[in-house]
Amino acid sequence: MTITINGKETAIPENPDRTIDSLLEELDVSQRLYVTVELNGEILDRTEYETAPVNEGDVIEFLYFMGGGA
Repeated sequence: MTITINGKETAIPENPDRTIDSLLEELDVSQRLYVTVELNGEILDRTEYETAPVNEGDVIEFLYFMGGGA
């Protein structure tokens, strides 16, 4: 299956049970507690990560919000 992650087309094995949460684990995404996920242009609520399926052609962005400045 092919999906786009952070603007890069990525091939991953077929898995009909894959969710956003399992994808984060599978890809060993760092700081998973601080990542916000955008799926096909919509920001997901963190409670949806365990149930939102990953499908062929999905566009996924992992977003990290940083604070700071003067």
